[in-house]
Amino acid sequence: MSITKLMPDKDLIKKVTELLFKELGYTDAIRFLSLPKEQLQESVKRHRNWQDSLDKETFYDDVFLSGSSKNQKNLVQ
Repeated sequence: MSITKLMPDKDLIKKVTELLFKELGYTDAIRFLSLPKEQLQESVKRHRNWQDSLDKETFYDDVFLSGSSKNQKNLVQ
């Protein structure tokens, strides 16, 4: 097993920032860094709301029982 040494955060930020500017150019790099973080949070919130609306038993039955009945039908044929 090998040991991985992580670079300090300051060095990581500097290296990634340099790469962004080199690959994207100044305008697009700044645009990327300025993107609102709330889009990700909105996605997470939407997913959590969906999870809250699920009925655990119904969900498990749909996922596991329907799959096993399909498998059983395939074995019989």
